[in-house]
Amino acid sequence: MLSKCVARGVCVLHVSRGYDAGMHSLSAFRVTEKWPPRHPDRLQLYSLPTPNGVKVSIMLEEIGLPYESHRVSFDANDQFSPEFLSLNPNNKIPAILDPDGPEGKPLALFESGAILIYLAEKTGQLLPRRYETIQWVMFQMGGIGPMFGQLGFFHKFAGKEFEDKRPRDRYVSETRRLLNVLNGHLAKHEWMVDSYSIADIAIFPWVNNLVGFYDAGKLVRFDDYVHVGRVLKTFLARPAVTRGLTPR
Repeated sequence: MLSKCVARGVCVLHVSRGYDAGMHSLSAFRVTEKWPPRHPDRLQLYSLPTPNGVKVSIMLEEIGLPYESHRVSFDANDQFSPEFLSLNPNNKIPAILDPDGPEGKPLALFESGAILIYLAEKTGQLLPRRYETIQWVMFQMGGIGPMFGQLGFFHKFAGKEFEDKRPRDRYVSETRRLLNVLNGHLAKHEWMVDSYSIADIAIFPWVNNLVGFYDAGKLVRFDDYVHVGRVLKTFLARPAVTRGLTPR
């Protein structure tokens, strides 16, 4: 079983514990009752192709760690099922169940930022200048995600019917402020911390969603942010990103 990549493209193979051992190690987790693993020796991903969800699938594709993806259907309220809540009591995707966690024991984990940091530390990849990278991950978690998401609600979803446009305009203003922070930083850097990292994996699915799924590029005058646009284009051209945007 592939368990640790000590450098990009250089992996160490640990002796597999076998299918039965993997199944036994995961069977204690109730989430496997609803989503039985076909490959219990692999990391299990519970997700959807949302900006937060694809962060983890992109990361897994980038580092080459074998995984099995399970769709958590919001249409069926899977996120509120007892099985999923046993994995993430906050009823949000993504979440993972790693049969080869610390000390070889299974690890259940939720929150996309925490998962990115865990996978980077597990494999020794995509975490250059550790604390600077993590600060930009936190910037996305605390700023870009919530603000872009609120803009999406007021621009594309139910909030667009509100006659009072002040809530929408408040999030347009905050989104532009955040894009300006990114643009100023990327004017001096190729990626968020110069080399590609989990900071980029955290941020650019949300930027892509803003101008794509939310169709808010014109609203926020996205063309003003040329350096953000440049990096988004480079990000989307990565083969692992292409694969990760549509999880297996």
